[in-house]
Amino acid sequence: MKIVVNGINANLRFSSAHIIPTHGLCGHIHGHSYFVDVEIEGEQSGNFDFIVDFIDVKDSVRKVCRELDHRILIPIFNKKIKFKSSNHENVDMDFFKNKEYLEFSIEDKEYKIPKVDSVILPLKHSSAEELAKYFSDKISNDILSKGGDIESITIGVNEGIGQGAFFKKSL
Repeated sequence: MKIVVNGINANLRFSSAHIIPTHGLCGHIHGHSYFVDVEIEGEQSGNFDFIVDFIDVKDSVRKVCRELDHRILIPIFNKKIKFKSSNHENVDMDFFKNKEYLEFSIEDKEYKIPKVDSVILPLKHSSAEELAKYFSDKISNDILSKGGDIESITIGVNEGIGQGAFFKKSL
């Protein structure tokens, strides 16, 4: 069986800026008003014969949306982004722990962004495709930690109506 939560109708949204390094159109800082769709497959169980409670699903998605909302998304594993004081081998989430600013370059452009205005993502890109994978990991981990027994989760991250990427994760 499957449950579906439509992000636009359930108000599962966030607005963020990002860069797709060296892409012709998306290589500049720009933003989207994203919305997130969720499909979860599994067997009915528990006191109410739910696959998973809709409230838990929406709470999980909203938690991730709040983390990304009104921030600049910075994928740290993109080889085209050169972080100041690093070689690519030492860039991980800990590298940014005590930094107040994210200082990096992409080709001939240099950036210095307050860390509080950013979200550091353990991704290669901040594309809809990579964000769908990111959401699927965060949401499935959260639901499983609450005792949910699900078979798969599909996340759609939409950059606007009619334009998004969907990722299905089998559990």
